[in-house]
Amino acid sequence: MDLQKMDLENKTPEPLPVRPAATVLLIDDRPDLKVFIMKRNPKHVFGPGMWVFPGGAVDSADHHKDFSTLRHNHQTVDNTNLINSDIITTDLAYQIAAIREVFEEAGILIAAYDQAGNPLSLLETEQTTRFQRHRDAVNDNSANFRQIINTEKLQLNLSKLHYIARWITPVGATRRFDARFFIALMPSNQTADHDNNELIQSDWLSPASILSKHSGGELQLMAPTLRMIQSLAKFKTASQAIDAAAHNQTKQRVRVNQHNDILLPGDTGWETADENIETGWIKLRPLDAQLTTNKVS
Repeated sequence: MDLQKMDLENKTPEPLPVRPAATVLLIDDRPDLKVFIMKRNPKHVFGPGMWVFPGGAVDSADHHKDFSTLRHNHQTVDNTNLINSDIITTDLAYQIAAIREVFEEAGILIAAYDQAGNPLSLLETEQTTRFQRHRDAVNDNSANFRQIINTEKLQLNLSKLHYIARWITPVGATRRFDARFFIALMPSNQTADHDNNELIQSDWLSPASILSKHSGGELQLMAPTLRMIQSLAKFKTASQAIDAAAHNQTKQRVRVNQHNDILLPGDTGWETADENIETGWIKLRPLDAQLTTNKVS
């Protein structure tokens, strides 16, 4: 055997870089609790054909502090670095990335307000057309999201975005992310739609419906998405879920049992389950009775 070929065959593969990322559960009462979920293009390398929440990697521009109308009333995001000490991502960068990704993939500008402090409305034809041009420009990299926010003189009220989980893609995946999950209420005067490129289908579905479709093989979910839907299913209304998220509860480490179910403390079998299969922490769960009297805004 050729020695060079043998060396290549025996070489240990280089570990994939783990990129910081942000994902958003966009929820609404329609009239019962629904979550916006989209199907990824089957031609894509990462998660082909999977149903996902809007989200993606943190970009270098998301670290930029020059959001002239930014309102810094936001929750602290877990920045403990477990994977790569070279990755340093701020609370602000994760939250900007989350808002940007929802705009790119779903056409929604969450937490956005005009100069007078009114929620951004994108229902009139002129506004819809103008912001669709902005969205197209961000998606084809001909414009910068920060510049659009500043040009439109929008305020980003980050208190409308709540940090609820952290998931790290296991070794072996084609791409790896260290993702922060957020939850936000759907703006009442905007309309969500997939980008028809990276995402090819979208819908507002109840957690129960998603779980049923997944169980029947009609809808494919990655393990973290499934676990987040299971957590969301414990709530009856969007306001209940947002209220629980706003309390910024302590994180709980997930474990996986022999049936590959992702468990949280309190779930049957959690004590003996494995915590090395999936790396994730979840903060979203119903409020304890004592917390309801001490709401965290």
